[in-house]
Amino acid sequence: MNRIKKGLNTICTHVGELKDEQFKGAVSPLYMSSSYAFEDVSIKRYPRYFNTPNQEALSIKIAALEHAEAALIFGSGMAAISTALMAFLKAGDHIVLQQTLYGGTYSLVTETFEKFGISYSFTKGWEIDDFEAQLKENTKAIYIETPSNPLLTITDLTAIAKLCNNRGVVSIIDNTFASPVNQNPIDFGIDVVIHSATKYMGGHSDICAGAVAASEEHIERIFDLAKNFGGSLSDYTVWLLERSIKTMGLRVKAQNQNAQRMAEYLEQHEAINKVYYPGLQSHPNHTLAKAQMHGFGGMMSFELKEYLDAKKFRKHLKLIKSSMSLAGVESTVISPAETSHALMSAKIRAEQGIKDGLIRFSVGIEEPEDLISDLEQALSKVQFK
Repeated sequence: MNRIKKGLNTICTHVGELKDEQFKGAVSPLYMSSSYAFEDVSIKRYPRYFNTPNQEALSIKIAALEHAEAALIFGSGMAAISTALMAFLKAGDHIVLQQTLYGGTYSLVTETFEKFGISYSFTKGWEIDDFEAQLKENTKAIYIETPSNPLLTITDLTAIAKLCNNRGVVSIIDNTFASPVNQNPIDFGIDVVIHSATKYMGGHSDICAGAVAASEEHIERIFDLAKNFGGSLSDYTVWLLERSIKTMGLRVKAQNQNAQRMAEYLEQHEAINKVYYPGLQSHPNHTLAKAQMHGFGGMMSFELKEYLDAKKFRKHLKLIKSSMSLAGVESTVISPAETSHALMSAKIRAEQGIKDGLIRFSVGIEEPEDLISDLEQALSKVQFK
Protein backbone atom coordinates (compact mmCIF):
# COMPACT_ATOMS: atom_id res chain seq x y z
CA MET A 1 0.00 0.00 0.00
CA ASN A 2 1.39 3.39 -1.05
CA ARG A 3 0.11 5.53 1.85
CA ILE A 4 2.57 8.38 2.32
CA LYS A 5 2.28 9.79 5.84
CA LYS A 6 3.35 13.40 5.64
CA GLY A 7 1.58 16.68 6.32
CA LEU A 8 -0.74 18.15 3.71
CA ASN A 9 1.49 20.98 2.52
CA THR A 10 4.53 18.70 2.52
CA ILE A 11 2.70 16.25 0.26
CA CYS A 12 1.56 19.11 -1.99
CA THR A 13 5.09 20.43 -2.27
CA HIS A 14 7.36 17.40 -2.32
CA VAL A 15 5.71 14.00 -2.82
CA GLY A 16 6.03 12.74 -6.38
CA GLU A 17 8.42 15.46 -7.49
CA LEU A 18 11.03 14.46 -10.04
CA LYS A 19 14.67 15.12 -9.21
CA ASP A 20 16.78 17.19 -11.57
CA GLU A 21 19.89 15.02 -11.32
CA GLN A 22 21.77 16.89 -14.04
CA PHE A 23 21.45 20.54 -12.99
CA LYS A 24 19.98 20.20 -9.45
CA GLY A 25 17.06 22.52 -10.17
CA ALA A 26 14.50 23.16 -7.43
CA VAL A 27 11.47 22.06 -9.47
CA SER A 28 10.60 18.91 -11.38
CA PRO A 29 12.13 18.75 -14.86
CA LEU A 30 9.68 18.52 -17.74
CA TYR A 31 10.03 15.54 -20.08
CA MET A 32 8.29 16.45 -23.32
CA SER A 33 9.14 13.33 -25.27
CA SER A 34 6.25 11.35 -26.75
CA SER A 35 8.55 8.50 -27.78
CA TYR A 36 10.67 6.39 -25.42
CA ALA A 37 13.00 3.37 -25.86
CA PHE A 38 11.44 -0.08 -25.87
CA GLU A 39 14.57 -2.23 -25.77
CA ASP A 40 16.54 -2.91 -22.59
CA VAL A 41 14.09 -0.96 -20.40
CA SER A 42 11.97 -2.12 -17.47
CA ILE A 43 8.99 0.08 -18.43
CA LYS A 44 7.76 0.78 -21.94
CA ARG A 45 6.67 4.42 -21.66
CA TYR A 46 4.09 6.07 -23.87
CA PRO A 47 1.84 9.10 -23.15
CA ARG A 48 -1.39 7.19 -23.79
CA TYR A 49 -0.30 4.59 -21.22
CA PHE A 50 -0.28 7.23 -18.44
CA ASN A 51 3.35 6.40 -17.56
CA THR A 52 5.60 9.15 -18.85
CA PRO A 53 7.91 10.41 -16.08
CA ASN A 54 5.78 13.47 -15.34
CA GLN A 55 2.49 11.56 -15.50
CA GLU A 56 3.78 8.86 -13.21
CA ALA A 57 5.22 11.29 -10.66
CA LEU A 58 2.07 13.41 -10.42
CA SER A 59 -0.05 10.28 -9.99
CA ILE A 60 2.00 9.46 -6.89
CA LYS A 61 1.30 12.93 -5.46
CA ILE A 62 -2.44 12.72 -6.07
CA ALA A 63 -2.63 9.22 -4.60
CA ALA A 64 -0.86 10.48 -1.48
CA LEU A 65 -3.23 13.45 -1.20
CA GLU A 66 -6.26 11.15 -1.35
CA HIS A 67 -4.74 8.48 0.93
CA ALA A 68 -4.99 6.02 -1.96
CA GLU A 69 -2.69 3.32 -3.28
CA ALA A 70 -2.61 4.66 -6.83
CA ALA A 71 -3.98 7.30 -9.16
CA LEU A 72 -4.30 8.27 -12.83
CA ILE A 73 -4.28 11.70 -14.48
CA PHE A 74 -6.76 12.45 -17.30
CA GLY A 75 -7.29 15.12 -19.92
CA SER A 76 -10.44 16.44 -18.20
CA GLY A 77 -12.76 15.75 -15.32
CA MET A 78 -15.31 14.20 -17.68
CA ALA A 79 -12.62 11.90 -19.11
CA ALA A 80 -11.94 10.72 -15.57
CA ILE A 81 -15.63 10.28 -14.77
CA SER A 82 -16.60 8.47 -17.98
CA THR A 83 -13.59 6.15 -17.92
CA ALA A 84 -14.03 5.24 -14.26
CA LEU A 85 -17.74 4.54 -14.67
CA MET A 86 -17.33 2.44 -17.80
CA ALA A 87 -14.51 0.46 -16.19
CA PHE A 88 -16.98 -1.00 -13.68
CA LEU A 89 -20.09 -1.26 -15.87
CA LYS A 90 -21.08 -3.41 -18.83
CA ALA A 91 -24.24 -4.30 -20.74
CA GLY A 92 -26.86 -5.64 -18.35
CA ASP A 93 -25.48 -3.79 -15.32
CA HIS A 94 -27.25 -1.15 -13.26
CA ILE A 95 -25.92 1.89 -11.38
CA VAL A 96 -27.50 4.06 -8.69
CA LEU A 97 -26.63 7.75 -8.84
CA GLN A 98 -27.26 10.55 -6.42
CA GLN A 99 -30.05 12.91 -7.44
CA THR A 100 -28.00 16.11 -7.24
CA LEU A 101 -25.03 15.84 -9.58
CA TYR A 102 -22.85 17.89 -11.88
CA GLY A 103 -24.80 18.43 -15.10
CA GLY A 104 -22.08 16.88 -17.28
CA THR A 105 -22.28 13.63 -15.33
CA TYR A 106 -26.07 13.65 -15.59
CA SER A 107 -25.85 14.14 -19.36
CA LEU A 108 -23.25 11.38 -19.74
CA VAL A 109 -25.52 8.90 -17.99
CA THR A 110 -28.85 9.88 -19.52
CA GLU A 111 -27.59 10.35 -23.07
CA THR A 112 -25.19 7.41 -23.46
CA PHE A 113 -25.72 4.59 -20.97
CA GLU A 114 -28.75 3.10 -22.67
CA LYS A 115 -26.72 2.80 -25.88
CA PHE A 116 -24.41 0.41 -24.02
CA GLY A 117 -27.21 -1.54 -22.35
CA ILE A 118 -26.50 -0.05 -18.92
CA SER A 119 -29.51 0.88 -16.79
CA TYR A 120 -29.50 3.53 -14.09
CA SER A 121 -31.59 4.99 -11.29
CA PHE A 122 -31.38 8.38 -9.63
CA THR A 123 -32.20 8.66 -5.96
CA LYS A 124 -35.07 10.75 -4.65
CA GLY A 125 -32.70 12.46 -2.23
CA TRP A 126 -29.29 11.93 -0.66
CA GLU A 127 -30.09 9.99 2.52
CA ILE A 128 -28.89 6.39 2.75
CA ASP A 129 -32.46 5.06 2.49
CA ASP A 130 -32.80 6.82 -0.87
CA PHE A 131 -29.85 4.83 -2.21
CA GLU A 132 -30.89 1.51 -0.71
CA ALA A 133 -34.37 1.85 -2.23
CA GLN A 134 -32.88 2.01 -5.76
CA LEU A 135 -30.61 -1.03 -5.50
CA LYS A 136 -31.30 -4.00 -7.78
CA GLU A 137 -29.80 -7.46 -8.19
CA ASN A 138 -27.69 -6.23 -11.10
CA THR A 139 -26.50 -3.01 -9.42
CA LYS A 140 -22.72 -2.78 -9.74
CA ALA A 141 -21.94 0.74 -8.51
CA ILE A 142 -23.21 3.68 -6.49
CA TYR A 143 -22.09 7.14 -7.58
CA ILE A 144 -22.22 10.14 -5.28
CA GLU A 145 -21.06 13.76 -5.15
CA THR A 146 -20.62 15.49 -1.81
CA PRO A 147 -20.77 18.42 -1.41
CA SER A 148 -22.89 18.35 -4.54
CA ASN A 149 -22.97 20.77 -7.46
CA PRO A 150 -24.70 23.22 -7.17
CA LEU A 151 -26.81 22.83 -4.00
CA LEU A 152 -24.03 21.69 -1.65
CA THR A 153 -25.97 18.68 -0.36
CA ILE A 154 -23.98 16.36 1.92
CA THR A 155 -24.03 12.57 1.62
CA ASP A 156 -22.94 10.26 4.45
CA LEU A 157 -19.68 8.68 3.23
CA THR A 158 -19.51 6.00 5.93
CA ALA A 159 -23.09 4.90 5.32
CA ILE A 160 -22.57 4.71 1.55
CA ALA A 161 -19.35 2.72 1.94
CA LYS A 162 -21.04 0.28 4.33
CA LEU A 163 -24.02 -0.17 2.01
CA CYS A 164 -21.74 -0.84 -0.95
CA ASN A 165 -19.59 -3.32 0.97
CA ASN A 166 -22.66 -5.19 2.17
CA ARG A 167 -24.08 -5.43 -1.34
CA GLY A 168 -20.79 -6.05 -3.15
CA VAL A 169 -20.93 -2.94 -5.32
CA VAL A 170 -18.30 -0.30 -6.04
CA SER A 171 -18.64 3.11 -4.39
CA ILE A 172 -17.54 6.07 -6.54
CA ILE A 173 -17.43 9.73 -5.54
CA ASP A 174 -16.84 13.01 -7.32
CA ASN A 175 -14.77 14.83 -4.68
CA THR A 176 -14.17 17.97 -6.75
CA PHE A 177 -16.07 20.48 -4.62
CA ALA A 178 -14.34 19.37 -1.42
CA SER A 179 -10.82 18.83 -2.80
CA PRO A 180 -8.37 16.51 -1.02
CA VAL A 181 -7.69 19.37 1.40
CA ASN A 182 -11.19 19.24 2.85
CA GLN A 183 -12.24 15.62 2.42
CA ASN A 184 -10.63 12.20 1.95
CA PRO A 185 -13.40 9.72 1.08
CA ILE A 186 -11.10 6.67 1.08
CA ASP A 187 -10.67 7.14 4.83
CA PHE A 188 -14.41 6.48 5.14
CA GLY A 189 -14.34 3.35 2.96
CA ILE A 190 -15.20 4.81 -0.47
CA ASP A 191 -13.56 2.82 -3.30
CA VAL A 192 -12.94 5.30 -6.12
CA VAL A 193 -12.37 9.07 -5.84
CA ILE A 194 -12.68 11.33 -8.89
CA HIS A 195 -11.67 14.96 -9.39
CA SER A 196 -12.00 17.55 -12.03
CA ALA A 197 -8.40 18.62 -11.49
CA THR A 198 -9.24 21.71 -13.52
CA LYS A 199 -10.74 23.05 -10.29
CA TYR A 200 -8.99 23.15 -6.90
CA MET A 201 -5.97 21.09 -7.94
CA GLY A 202 -5.31 23.45 -10.85
CA GLY A 203 -6.72 26.43 -9.00
CA HIS A 204 -5.74 29.17 -11.46
CA SER A 205 -8.34 28.77 -14.23
CA ASP A 206 -5.69 27.99 -16.83
CA ILE A 207 -5.61 24.20 -17.29
CA CYS A 208 -8.04 21.35 -17.90
CA ALA A 209 -7.44 17.97 -16.25
CA GLY A 210 -9.01 15.09 -14.33
CA ALA A 211 -7.87 12.55 -11.77
CA VAL A 212 -8.91 9.23 -10.28
CA ALA A 213 -7.52 7.75 -7.05
CA ALA A 214 -8.24 4.26 -5.71
CA SER A 215 -6.67 0.94 -4.78
CA GLU A 216 -4.06 -0.51 -7.11
CA GLU A 217 -6.57 -3.17 -8.15
CA HIS A 218 -9.23 -0.62 -9.10
CA ILE A 219 -6.76 1.68 -10.82
CA GLU A 220 -5.47 -1.23 -12.91
CA ARG A 221 -9.03 -1.94 -14.01
CA ILE A 222 -9.58 1.71 -14.93
CA PHE A 223 -6.23 1.85 -16.73
CA ASP A 224 -7.11 -1.16 -18.90
CA LEU A 225 -9.95 0.92 -20.36
CA ALA A 226 -8.26 4.32 -20.17
CA LYS A 227 -5.35 3.33 -22.42
CA ASN A 228 -7.88 2.54 -25.16
CA PHE A 229 -10.11 5.57 -24.56
CA GLY A 230 -7.09 7.85 -25.01
CA GLY A 231 -7.92 10.40 -22.33
CA SER A 232 -4.33 11.05 -21.21
CA LEU A 233 -2.97 14.49 -20.35
CA SER A 234 -0.09 16.24 -22.10
CA ASP A 235 3.12 16.36 -20.11
CA TYR A 236 3.27 20.14 -20.19
CA THR A 237 -0.15 20.35 -18.55
CA VAL A 238 0.89 17.63 -16.10
CA TRP A 239 3.88 19.78 -15.16
CA LEU A 240 1.66 22.84 -14.72
CA LEU A 241 -0.76 20.82 -12.59
CA GLU A 242 2.04 19.63 -10.33
CA ARG A 243 3.19 23.22 -9.90
CA SER A 244 -0.35 24.31 -9.02
CA ILE A 245 -0.90 21.55 -6.47
CA LYS A 246 2.11 22.78 -4.50
CA THR A 247 -0.01 25.69 -3.23
CA MET A 248 -3.36 23.88 -3.07
CA GLY A 249 -3.37 23.49 0.70
CA LEU A 250 -2.72 27.19 1.23
CA ARG A 251 -5.21 28.30 -1.42
CA VAL A 252 -8.07 26.08 -0.33
CA LYS A 253 -7.75 26.94 3.35
CA ALA A 254 -7.91 30.63 2.46
CA GLN A 255 -10.97 29.95 0.29
CA ASN A 256 -12.60 28.04 3.16
CA GLN A 257 -12.25 31.06 5.43
CA ASN A 258 -13.51 33.50 2.82
CA ALA A 259 -16.49 31.32 1.92
CA GLN A 260 -17.57 31.09 5.54
CA ARG A 261 -17.50 34.89 5.76
CA MET A 262 -19.46 35.26 2.51
CA ALA A 263 -22.07 32.68 3.55
CA GLU A 264 -22.65 34.36 6.91
CA TYR A 265 -22.90 37.77 5.26
CA LEU A 266 -25.33 36.62 2.57
CA GLU A 267 -27.51 34.64 4.99
CA GLN A 268 -28.21 37.83 6.96
CA HIS A 269 -28.85 40.03 3.91
CA GLU A 270 -32.43 41.16 3.31
CA ALA A 271 -32.09 40.61 -0.45
CA ILE A 272 -31.13 36.94 -0.13
CA ASN A 273 -33.77 34.24 0.04
CA LYS A 274 -31.55 31.24 0.82
CA VAL A 275 -27.86 30.31 1.11
CA TYR A 276 -26.56 26.79 0.47
CA TYR A 277 -23.30 26.27 2.36
CA PRO A 278 -22.43 23.33 4.66
CA GLY A 279 -20.47 25.60 6.99
CA LEU A 280 -23.68 27.34 8.11
CA GLN A 281 -25.46 25.90 11.12
CA SER A 282 -28.70 26.39 9.18
CA HIS A 283 -27.54 23.85 6.56
CA PRO A 284 -29.58 20.65 7.12
CA ASN A 285 -26.43 18.50 7.00
CA HIS A 286 -24.06 20.83 8.87
CA THR A 287 -23.33 18.24 11.58
CA LEU A 288 -22.58 15.51 9.04
CA ALA A 289 -20.34 17.84 7.03
CA LYS A 290 -18.48 18.74 10.19
CA ALA A 291 -17.90 15.04 10.91
CA GLN A 292 -16.49 14.09 7.50
CA MET A 293 -14.86 17.27 6.21
CA HIS A 294 -11.71 19.06 7.38
CA GLY A 295 -13.10 22.35 6.03
CA PHE A 296 -16.37 23.35 4.38
CA GLY A 297 -14.94 24.45 1.04
CA GLY A 298 -14.94 27.52 -1.13
CA MET A 299 -18.18 26.76 -2.98
CA MET A 300 -21.70 27.93 -2.18
CA SER A 301 -24.93 28.84 -3.90
CA PHE A 302 -27.56 31.41 -3.04
CA GLU A 303 -30.93 32.63 -4.25
CA LEU A 304 -31.97 36.25 -4.46
CA LYS A 305 -35.47 37.23 -3.39
CA GLU A 306 -37.93 36.25 -6.11
CA TYR A 307 -38.60 39.83 -7.22
CA LEU A 308 -34.90 40.55 -7.89
CA ASP A 309 -33.24 40.00 -11.27
CA ALA A 310 -30.31 37.58 -10.83
CA LYS A 311 -28.88 38.36 -14.26
CA LYS A 312 -28.80 42.09 -13.58
CA PHE A 313 -27.18 41.41 -10.22
CA ARG A 314 -24.40 39.40 -11.85
CA LYS A 315 -23.80 42.13 -14.43
CA HIS A 316 -23.42 44.75 -11.70
CA LEU A 317 -20.60 42.83 -10.02
CA LYS A 318 -17.24 44.47 -10.65
CA LEU A 319 -14.63 42.44 -8.77
CA ILE A 320 -16.39 39.07 -8.86
CA LYS A 321 -16.41 37.66 -12.39
CA SER A 322 -19.21 35.84 -14.21
CA SER A 323 -17.27 32.80 -15.39
CA MET A 324 -18.00 29.25 -16.53
CA SER A 325 -15.72 27.27 -14.26
CA LEU A 326 -14.89 27.37 -10.55
CA ALA A 327 -12.26 27.04 -7.82
CA GLY A 328 -9.76 29.54 -9.18
CA VAL A 329 -7.98 32.03 -6.95
CA GLU A 330 -10.40 34.64 -8.31
CA SER A 331 -14.03 34.73 -7.14
CA THR A 332 -16.63 33.87 -9.77
CA VAL A 333 -20.38 33.41 -10.12
CA ILE A 334 -22.51 31.54 -12.62
CA SER A 335 -26.11 30.59 -13.26
CA PRO A 336 -26.25 26.75 -13.07
CA ALA A 337 -29.46 26.80 -15.11
CA GLU A 338 -27.60 28.50 -17.97
CA THR A 339 -24.25 26.68 -17.72
CA SER A 340 -23.33 23.58 -15.69
CA HIS A 341 -26.90 22.22 -15.65
CA ALA A 342 -28.21 23.73 -18.90
CA LEU A 343 -28.45 20.30 -20.55
CA MET A 344 -30.98 19.22 -17.94
CA SER A 345 -34.62 19.93 -18.71
CA ALA A 346 -36.34 22.66 -16.71
CA LYS A 347 -38.48 19.93 -15.15
CA ILE A 348 -35.48 17.96 -13.90
CA ARG A 349 -33.80 21.10 -12.60
CA ALA A 350 -36.96 21.98 -10.70
CA GLU A 351 -37.13 18.49 -9.21
CA GLN A 352 -33.56 18.91 -7.97
CA GLY A 353 -34.27 22.34 -6.54
CA ILE A 354 -32.14 24.23 -9.07
CA LYS A 355 -34.10 27.42 -9.65
CA ASP A 356 -33.45 29.75 -12.58
CA GLY A 357 -32.40 32.46 -10.15
CA LEU A 358 -29.89 30.29 -8.32
CA ILE A 359 -26.36 31.72 -8.30
CA ARG A 360 -23.33 29.49 -7.72
CA PHE A 361 -20.54 31.38 -6.00
CA SER A 362 -16.93 30.16 -6.16
CA VAL A 363 -15.09 32.14 -3.51
CA GLY A 364 -11.49 33.07 -4.22
CA ILE A 365 -8.60 34.33 -2.13
CA GLU A 366 -9.31 38.07 -2.31
CA GLU A 367 -9.70 40.11 0.87
CA PRO A 368 -13.17 39.27 2.23
CA GLU A 369 -13.97 42.93 2.85
CA ASP A 370 -13.48 43.62 -0.87
CA LEU A 371 -15.77 40.74 -1.84
CA ILE A 372 -18.47 41.92 0.57
CA SER A 373 -18.18 45.46 -0.79
CA ASP A 374 -18.67 44.18 -4.34
CA LEU A 375 -21.67 42.06 -3.39
CA GLU A 376 -23.17 44.97 -1.46
CA GLN A 377 -22.90 47.47 -4.30
CA ALA A 378 -24.38 44.99 -6.81
CA LEU A 379 -27.26 44.08 -4.49
CA SER A 380 -28.01 47.75 -3.84
CA LYS A 381 -28.60 48.25 -7.56
CA VAL A 382 -31.26 45.53 -7.86
CA GLN A 383 -33.12 46.10 -4.58
CA PHE A 384 -36.30 47.39 -6.09
CA LYS A 385 -38.85 45.81 -8.42
